[in-house]
Order: sequence, then structure tokens, then C-alpha cells
Amino acid sequence: MLRFLLHYGIHFVVPIFVALYFFKGQSLKVAIILLLGIIIDVDHLFANPIFDPNRCSIGFHPLHSYLAILVYITFLFFRKTRIIGIALMIHILADTVDCIMLFLQSE
Repeated sequence: MLRFLLHYGIHFVVPIFVALYFFKGQSLKVAIILLLGIIIDVDHLFANPIFDPNRCSIGFHPLHSYLAILVYITFLFFRKTRIIGIALMIHILADTVDCIMLFLQSE
């Protein structure tokens, strides 16, 4: 249950918090963009099975690969792509926490 709450809390609560706290003048627009960071989960459609609760997404799915993560980090350095980079990195953070929880659960 804790794993579920942390994973989806980071996916949905953290983006709203970041938008409200750091982007006061445009928080609704930014919150929507940050929440849309979950769209990279489209790469799960190429996996078999599509959803496996015991699989770590990081390094497995193409949009969760280390190369993709490097691109997302690069987005943070440019003003025009910064919010998208934040959205994608929040998503990667959520999935990383999920992987850590999965690892701890298996021990």
C-alpha cells in the first residue's frame, strides 16, 4: 500500500505542488503540463505484459531508458523545454521510487 501511495502520490500530487509553489502566476497551465508527464507511460504498450506490478520501468521501457532520462535532464537547462523536463523528471522520480520500493519489498 505504501508503494502504491508513494508512486501515485509523486505522479499526481507532486506536479500540482510544484506548479502551485513555483509557478504562481501560471500554476494551472503548468500543473496540466506537469501532470501530462505521465504520457511517457505510452511505452508500456510495447511490453508484454503491458503492466507487470513486479517490473521496474527504469531501464526497461524505451521512454524510461537511461538515454531518454539523459535527454529529459538536458531539457532542464533550456528555458523553452524546462517545464517539460520537470514533468518528465517527476515521472522518472516516481518510477525510481517505485523501483526502490519493489527492491525493498523483495528482500
